[in-house]
Amino acid sequence: MKVAIILSGCGVFDGSEIHEAVLTMLAVVKNGGKYEMFAPDIPQFHVINHLTGEEMKESRNVLYESARIARGQIHKLSDLQVENFDAVIMPGGFGAAKNLSDLAFKGAQCSVLPELEKIIKDAVGQSKPIGALCISPAVIAKVLKGAEVTIGNDADTVKEIKKMGGIHTETTNSQIIIDRKYNLVTTPCYMLDATILDIANSAEEVVRAIFELCKSKPDFKMEWRSKK
Repeated sequence: MKVAIILSGCGVFDGSEIHEAVLTMLAVVKNGGKYEMFAPDIPQFHVINHLTGEEMKESRNVLYESARIARGQIHKLSDLQVENFDAVIMPGGFGAAKNLSDLAFKGAQCSVLPELEKIIKDAVGQSKPIGALCISPAVIAKVLKGAEVTIGNDADTVKEIKKMGGIHTETTNSQIIIDRKYNLVTTPCYMLDATILDIANSAEEVVRAIFELCKSKPDFKMEWRSKK
């Protein structure tokens, strides 16, 4: 199995959640798969001092920061061709809600980075499973109308997911939700009060479910038509 992992920076408060990203990589390899990593070549919304939680007066690039996690082995998100992969996974972190979308600021009225939206729709159209951890399921819910997802039990986020037309199922640590219509697997991770072991277990469950969906080879393909 070959998986495309999409990052949004480096660090929970302004980019990808590092534990979720690294443990997703590990889970893919442990289960016999391979991965390539991608991130958009755009400025971060802002930079946060992860020691104090304060905003810093500097700018950083999402791709360059993501390369820290990927040890330099990363590609531009615009180069991701879904047909070259068996599945796509998005770890969480506020970067998903600040850089890959503006969910953190606009809630249900948010928009998703166009290149990411295309990747999500291409994956569904080609029956390629998608995994989403932490806050990322809410981003997916904006693109895939009526998708069933989980972010745990955070009432405010659940409310925004429902406003976007999504279906939310409450879960606890290491649990996953599988939406078979969209081949979508989601888990809450650090949206809950979780330990690093919980994150490892969650990533493992997501990857295992995705690989099972890959093996089942769904017989449907979804076409996306522009509204005129």
